[in-house]
Amino acid sequence: MNPALVAGLASVSALVFLIVGVALGYWGNSRLNSRAIKATEDALTQQIEQARTRSNEILKESQDRAEEYRNEIESERTKSARQTRRDRRDLQRIQRRIDKSAEELRTQQSDLQSREKDLKKADQDLRERTATELERVSGMSRDAARDILFKRAEDDNEYEFKRRFREAELRYQDEADERARDILAASLQRLASDVVGEASVTSIPIPSEDVKGRLIGREGRNIRAIEANTGVDLLVDDTPDTVAISCFDPIRREVARVALVRLIKDGRIQPARIEDAVRKSRREVDSAVRKAGEDAVLEVGVRGLHPELTKLMGRLKYRYSYGENVLQHCVEVGHVAGMLASQIGANAQVAKTAGFLHDIGKALTHEVEGPHAEIGADVAAQYGIRDNIVIPIREHHDREMTTPVSFLVAAADAISAARPGARSDTRENYLQRLNELENVARGFDGVRRVFAIQAGREVRVLVDPEKVNDADASALSNDIAKAIEQRLQYPGLIKVIVIRESRAEAIAT
Repeated sequence: MNPALVAGLASVSALVFLIVGVALGYWGNSRLNSRAIKATEDALTQQIEQARTRSNEILKESQDRAEEYRNEIESERTKSARQTRRDRRDLQRIQRRIDKSAEELRTQQSDLQSREKDLKKADQDLRERTATELERVSGMSRDAARDILFKRAEDDNEYEFKRRFREAELRYQDEADERARDILAASLQRLASDVVGEASVTSIPIPSEDVKGRLIGREGRNIRAIEANTGVDLLVDDTPDTVAISCFDPIRREVARVALVRLIKDGRIQPARIEDAVRKSRREVDSAVRKAGEDAVLEVGVRGLHPELTKLMGRLKYRYSYGENVLQHCVEVGHVAGMLASQIGANAQVAKTAGFLHDIGKALTHEVEGPHAEIGADVAAQYGIRDNIVIPIREHHDREMTTPVSFLVAAADAISAARPGARSDTRENYLQRLNELENVARGFDGVRRVFAIQAGREVRVLVDPEKVNDADASALSNDIAKAIEQRLQYPGLIKVIVIRESRAEAIAT
């Protein structure tokens, strides 16, 4: 056979076989797909049926639960309505009982009012019959008898009032004294100061007559130069070998003292040297004044003071009152006021500052007119001190006190001034003060004798027992104390003791 023909037939056969194979494959695949689709449809149908069955079950359960919940609500509403009806019936019964009780109370009140009227009428009739019978028996009118009864009741009440007043006074006085002693003891035991400050130096010893002559100068020109530059008066002829410095301003006096000591030590005394010595002395004193003020501020523990206030306080180092150094007194008052404030729960820093500055006005009393308390308060306010400190400074002397710190500063001032040895006084002033105290007490009725003792800190009054009873003695002591407060000026406190003594004597034969 032709090879080409054979090859062609083989190709045709292969193509036929390929077509037949593809057809058979397509047919087989179609059969397989139809089976898969059928299986899928059956599965979906089954799932849908199951879902429909489950949804019916859930719907039935929900309906059952809703029905059960509706039944519960209906049952609760029925119970609530039943309870409401029972409560309404109970309230109605209670209201009926209340109405009945109110009616009974009104009836009883009406009966009581009627009985009260009857009792008042019976009491009035009894009073009238009693008064008529008493007038008939005693022969005294009703007005006179009433006056006697009122007078007797007044006397009884007055005696009872005075007795109770005296008991309360003694009780509160004992408590106040004990509390005051505790506070003062706790404060003063923490304070230590000198008994008396040093006296101001007003005289300077002169080594020789030659130095005295040079100090005087030709025709007194050196003395005049010193007086002109310092503003003081020099007395060189009053006492031998001594020159005395006379000036009301303690700062000028101190400048003159330092300058004189410098000139006497140098030996060259002439107007030019005097001016130079006074200038150096003034700088030295200013430095000493500032240092004294700063030391005092640190000692007391005061904070935030203006430098000018510190300098003014330093000037008090050279100021004395009744022999007491004023700066030392201010330091002491600041300490005591602060400790008293801490004992009673007040602001210790405010009290300490007010006590320290209370006499600052004395540094300017030679330059500004007016009481030192007013001057000091104005100066403190001028340099930014707060009102709660300025007010106690202004009120610590001869003013009505309006703040607790004012009382503390005044008390601390009195404690410092009244401390034994703190101040010196003349014998004449001492005796005059005692006589004035005794004369005030002698001016009251029933007083026999008066004794001022303990340096005028206590007044003992002996009274006539026939004119003054025990209850009147307490009132008399208060009256005498008030009279002393109004008529006299004194530091500290004065105790007034009224002594009533009655004696009964008999002779046995």
